[in-house]
Amino acid sequence: CFSNGTRPDEKLGSIHTHMQDGSKEKGQTSRAWGSAEGSTLKHVCSIFLVCQPLLLFFNRQCALAALRDVQTYLNMEEGQVAVFDATNTTKERRALILQFAKENGFKVFFVESICDDPHIIEENIKQVKLTSPDYKDCNRDEVVADFLKRIECYQQTYEPLDDELDSLLSYIKIFNVGSRYLVNRVQDHIQSRTVYYLMNIHVTPRSIYLSRHGESELNLRGRIGGDSGLSERGKQYACALANFIRSQCISDLKVWTSHMKRTIQTAEALHVPYEQWKALNEIDAGVCEEMTYEEIQANYPQEFALRDQDKYRYRYPKGESYEDLVQRLEPVIMELERQENVLVICHQAVMRCLLAYFLDKSSEELPYLKCPLHTVLKLTPVAYGCEVESIFLNIEAVNTHRERPQVSRIPAMLKRVPTCSL
Repeated sequence: CFSNGTRPDEKLGSIHTHMQDGSKEKGQTSRAWGSAEGSTLKHVCSIFLVCQPLLLFFNRQCALAALRDVQTYLNMEEGQVAVFDATNTTKERRALILQFAKENGFKVFFVESICDDPHIIEENIKQVKLTSPDYKDCNRDEVVADFLKRIECYQQTYEPLDDELDSLLSYIKIFNVGSRYLVNRVQDHIQSRTVYYLMNIHVTPRSIYLSRHGESELNLRGRIGGDSGLSERGKQYACALANFIRSQCISDLKVWTSHMKRTIQTAEALHVPYEQWKALNEIDAGVCEEMTYEEIQANYPQEFALRDQDKYRYRYPKGESYEDLVQRLEPVIMELERQENVLVICHQAVMRCLLAYFLDKSSEELPYLKCPLHTVLKLTPVAYGCEVESIFLNIEAVNTHRERPQVSRIPAMLKRVPTCSL
C-alpha cells in the first residue's frame, strides 16, 4: 500500500484510491508467453513456479509494469493511495518495492496475511478461489488441486516479514483471517485507518438489508428533507417489511435507523429492538429543506443549476453535499463491516452512499443510483464483489428519483465553487 503526501485530517472514505493488481499483468504476460511457445498454459499454477528462470523473469517484469502504473497514478493523476495487490513473499521483492518507493517519495505499508489452519484454507478455496478470475471455466476439482499446488510453490521461497530484521518497516500481520494481529510502526493517519479497517472486516457469511423508510407525508407532496411521519401507504409498507423480515428467519438480526420520525416509525412495526444512528439522517438540504424541486429552481436558480453540474460535490447553502455525507457515514460503514446480519432503515441519499460503497460505484454514479421506496435491497458480500437482490414489497409509493440531467444547465456567469459554509 503506497501513500503520497495525504493530509492527516483526510478521512479514508474521501481519499482517492487505486488498486493495481499484479496478477492481471501476470495473466496477460502468461497468455503472451503461452502463445509464443505455441501452447496454452493449462494450469494457473505454472505461472507461480518461481523455480523456473523464464517465469521468474516474467514475474518480475509484471511487477515492474504494475509499479509503473502506481507511479503514474500517484504522480500524474492526483492519486493519494495505491494498493499493489501481489504476493510479495520474498525479501527481494519487498526490497524492489521499497527502492521504488524511495525513488518516488512514497510511504509503504505492508499487509501480510498468514494462514496455517487447514480448515480455513479449505474454506477459502471453496468460497473465494472457485469464483476467482484466475480459474474462469475451470471445474471445481481442477481449481482445488491447482491452488494447493500454488501454495506449495510459494512455500518453497516464502520469507515472512521478520519482527527484528524488518522492525523499521510499517506493516500489519493478519493471522488466520483475524484470529490475531501484529501491527508495527504505524506512521500516519492513512496507515492508522487502514489498520482499523483491516481489524474490523470479517469473512463470516452474512447479509445486509437496506431499506428506505416507508413513504412519508412530505414524499407525497414532492418535498425534500424535513422530518414528517409516514403516509398511510408508508404505514402499510412498515407492516409489509416486518412480515418480510420475519419470513427470512434471520438469526441475530440487528436493526438500525436514523433519528428521523419516518425511519423510527418504520422500525416500530418490526417489534424488535433497534439502534438509532444520527449519522444515518438524510442529507441536509439547508435552506432548501421541505421545498419541491420546482420551488428550488424558481427561488434558487443558481443553486439548482450548480447541483445539476456536480451533484456529488455540490453543497446546499447551510446544508450538506454527497461528499460530506460519505464522510459522515464512514463510522456506519466501518461498523457494518464488523457486523453480521443487519437491517438498515434509512433515506434515499444515505442508501445511495451505502450501496455505492458495497458495489464499488464511482462518485459520479453515486448520486443517481436508484433506491426506490418500498423496496428492500439484500446485499450479500462474496469474493470479488457483492450480490444484490431487489425485493419490491407490493406497496405502491411515489417515485422520488430524479434522473441525471442530459446537459449542464449552468451558464458560465453563474459558476462558483460549490462549497458554501455550513
